[in-house]
Amino acid sequence: MLAGKHILLIIGGGIAAFKSLDLIRRLRERGAEVTPVLTRAGTEFVTPLSVSALAGNKVFQELFDLGDEAEMGHIQLSRIADLVVVAPATADLMAKMAQGHADDLASTLLLATDTPVMVAPAMNVRMWEHAATQRNLATLRADATSVVGPNDGDMACGEFGPGRMAEPMEIVGAIEAHFADGPLQGKRVLVTSGPTHEPIDPVRYIANRSSGAQGTAIARALASLGARVVFVTGPADIAPPDGVDVIRVQTAQQMLEAVQTALPVDAAVFAAAVADWRVEGAGDRKLKKSKDGLPSLNFAENPDILKTVARMETGRPLLVVGFAAETDDVLANATAKRTRKGCDWIVANDVSPETGIMGGHENAVTLITDDGPESWVRMGKDAVAVKLAERIAEALGTK
Repeated sequence: MLAGKHILLIIGGGIAAFKSLDLIRRLRERGAEVTPVLTRAGTEFVTPLSVSALAGNKVFQELFDLGDEAEMGHIQLSRIADLVVVAPATADLMAKMAQGHADDLASTLLLATDTPVMVAPAMNVRMWEHAATQRNLATLRADATSVVGPNDGDMACGEFGPGRMAEPMEIVGAIEAHFADGPLQGKRVLVTSGPTHEPIDPVRYIANRSSGAQGTAIARALASLGARVVFVTGPADIAPPDGVDVIRVQTAQQMLEAVQTALPVDAAVFAAAVADWRVEGAGDRKLKKSKDGLPSLNFAENPDILKTVARMETGRPLLVVGFAAETDDVLANATAKRTRKGCDWIVANDVSPETGIMGGHENAVTLITDDGPESWVRMGKDAVAVKLAERIAEALGTK
C-alpha cells in the first residue's frame, strides 16, 4: 500500500525517538521512501548515522546548510513528500507548529509545507495534560493535522498515564489509512465509542456495561474505506483501532467538548453509551461510611451530545447517526428517539441481559431512516460495522 509513497519523517527530541528507528524500517518494508529530518534535541537520543543507515537517505539537520540551501532546500523538502510525519512530536514541537514558529529546520519545514501532516505525540503525562498542550492540540486538529496516540503506560520518568508515543505499527497503520483508496477517501468522519465514567468521588464512578467493541469496529470499517476518522472514546475495554485520530475522554462533558473540537466533519456516528446523569458536586475525597446512614447523592443531567450536534444550525455534519440501546419496545423507543434528537439515522438494538449483546461479540440491529426500519440479521459486530460503513459511504456519495 505504501509502495512509491514518500514520507518526510521529522524526529523530535524525546526518549521515544528510539521508536523512530523501527518506524523507518517498517515503512521501508512496505515500499515507502523515507527522508529523515533530525532535530538538534533528537540527536541526544538517536544518531544521524543510525537514522541514515535505516532510511537509506541523507539525514537533514541544519536550516542553514549552504549546500542544501543553495536551491532553497527547506522549501523543496517540505513539498516533495506525500506525507509529513512527526514522531516523536514533543510538546515543544507541537507548540511551535500550533503557533507558527520557524526557528530551526523542522519547524520551518512544517510551516512551509502544503503536504498533509501527521503527528505522534510523546511527552510526560503532566506535559500532555497541561492546558497549554491541550490548546495546541486543539489548534493542530483544527488545522487538519492527523494525530496518532499517545498511549497510556509507564514512562521513562517513572510516571504512568497518557503520553507514550504510539507504537511503530500503530503509526504505520495510520499512514496506510491516510493513503487508503476507497469510497470515503477525502471524507472526515467522527465516531464516539465506549462508556463514560461520571465520578462520585475520587475512587468511585457511575458507568455502564459498554465495552466499546461496536464503536471501535465502526471506526475501523470507515477507515478501511478511506475515511479520516476522529475517534472519541470513553474508558473502553477495547483498544482503539489503528489508523484513526484518537481522543480519549472520561466524562460526558469531556466527550461533548472533544466532539465540538473535532468538528467540522462530513458524518458523525454516535455509538458511545453516554451516561444520562452525573453526580452534582462530586467530592474530592472518598465518601466514608457514617453512623448517620447512607450518603445522599444529587444528580444532574448530562449534556445531550447527539441532539446538540444533530440540531446545529451551522456546520452540521451531512449525516448524523445515533444509536439506541433499548431493553423494551425497541423499535418504538428508537423511532421516537430519532425524532426527538433530530438525527438522520438511528441504529437500534436490544441490549436486554438475555441477548448477550452489551459487552458481547455480536449485535442484532435495526437501521431506522426516512425510509423506515430495516432489520439486519444477528451478526458479529465487525460485520455490522462493515455494513453500516458501506451504507454511510453510499449516503455521502449522494449528498
